[in-house]
Amino acid sequence: MTTTTSEKKAALLKWLKKVGVWGFLFFLVKGLIWLAVGYWALK
Repeated sequence: MTTTTSEKKAALLKWLKKVGVWGFLFFLVKGLIWLAVGYWALK
């Protein structure tokens, strides 16, 4: 095992950034869909 804690931390940060972007996009699209549904229901 030659991996250092800094390498592990870098890999973890890379993974969190990837998940963060996809999580943000998921909730953005979900919110836009709910706004569209609400607009359509009240129209």
